[in-house]
Amino acid sequence: MVKKALNTVYTMWLREMLRFWRSKSRIIGALATPLFFLIILGAGFSSSFQMQGGGAFNKSYLAPGLIGMSVLFASLMGGVSIIWDREFGFLKEILIAPVSRFFVALGKAVGGVTTAMIQGVLIMIIAWLIGVQYVSIWGVLASIIIMFISGIGFIGLGIALASRIESHEGFQMVMSFLTMPLVLLSGAFFPISNLPAWLSALVYANPLTYGVEALRYCLLGGSAIPIFLSITVLVLFALVMTAIGGKMFGKMRV
Repeated sequence: MVKKALNTVYTMWLREMLRFWRSKSRIIGALATPLFFLIILGAGFSSSFQMQGGGAFNKSYLAPGLIGMSVLFASLMGGVSIIWDREFGFLKEILIAPVSRFFVALGKAVGGVTTAMIQGVLIMIIAWLIGVQYVSIWGVLASIIIMFISGIGFIGLGIALASRIESHEGFQMVMSFLTMPLVLLSGAFFPISNLPAWLSALVYANPLTYGVEALRYCLLGGSAIPIFLSITVLVLFALVMTAIGGKMFGKMRV
């Protein structure tokens, strides 16, 4: 039973990896947007704004937020594969097999979060090449773990949404509705201290905020939220969304 479950997870993970590798345009598009923000916004903010205390804006501040944004986009887009598989009949063939739907969903989740981590690591490397300084190699390695935990939560959300949405158009609309508010309210582009009360409440209710701040702590050495609180929230978010995504996938009609 355990061997069959592991084979199911591995098969679904391998399929997601092959799909990602063959989609070169997806890789380029996923890297282009964060790099555009880092280079253009970094240069614009550096020349136009100052940090509290009179220091110049450092483009390194943007890097953790853009890595978090990349992980968010890649994880949520993992839900699209469910819609594709359902439309082309592959999902029906898998779900009628004598394996638990939970392990099918888990394999897709692991595949989705792996692609998200690959994209996040590529953004991190490119940011370093263009001048972003990280505090230590241990912080870089810890940030990869943060990407994994954060990605698991958002891929669970993507699977839950895709299990209820039957068309690419509907999923893309929901994605557009979710992603930009999540990014803009995560502190990716601005410090989250000294915000108005109503805005602060939205920022702290956003799970991506804790992922961005945890990445900022690991990569830059400081954050507005204690690292243990960020990790706790991310782990709870990942567990809850994995459970919800698995349950919704189990009830999905094909």
